[in-house]
Amino acid sequence: METLLIILVILFVALIVILPLVEKYAPKGETRGYGNLTRFIFPLVALLIVAQMIRYYFF
Repeated sequence: METLLIILVILFVALIVILPLVEKYAPKGETRGYGNLTRFIFPLVALLIVAQMIRYYFF
């Protein structure tokens, strides 16, 4: 359990540090193509559901 908490803290701190840097150095004035990302959401959700079902029944 201690290892999980350490990993979560490291990820949270990395998110706090990396997110402002990415926003600062992102190209300005360009429209972001979120339309390309939306086509991946449903397959990824389906994959997550299948992975959780496998984890629930076999582990």
